[in-house]
Amino acid sequence: MTATRGSPTSTRTDVAAVLALLLVPWSVQLYAGNVPTLLFAWGLVGLDPFVVTALPDFLFRYTAGLPQYLLAWPTSVLVYLLALGSAALGAVAGREDVRVTAGLLVAVGVLQASLAWGFSVQPGRAAAPLGTALCWAVAWWRYRSALGLGRRP
Repeated sequence: MTATRGSPTSTRTDVAAVLALLLVPWSVQLYAGNVPTLLFAWGLVGLDPFVVTALPDFLFRYTAGLPQYLLAWPTSVLVYLLALGSAALGAVAGREDVRVTAGLLVAVGVLQASLAWGFSVQPGRAAAPLGTALCWAVAWWRYRSALGLGRRP
């Protein structure tokens, strides 16, 4: 949708809020040993021992035949990149349908919840879907007024 005078598009603050999602873990995964593994959009961070594994390495070098629930991770990253691109296009060119941006962030949250659930149903494992809460919070905080749900901060 092309923005018209008075129709909402993302601001630089909106883009910064969406970008900030790259800095926080989207899921905290606990194994039986209670040492968390942090799952970010860009990769995994293991804390004992400390190791960083980029998402492409995880997908193409270290795993074969991933369980279905793990495919939610790269899918959520692709959807996130679409949301980031939509917000950036709105901020830079004024061409955005903020309903799409907000909807994509909600979809990322749903995908992250499915990842956490798939991980947690296995014995001795648990996951906290931080990405779900954070993506939904950004969608609500930055886009609610454009969706007719209240004032924009």
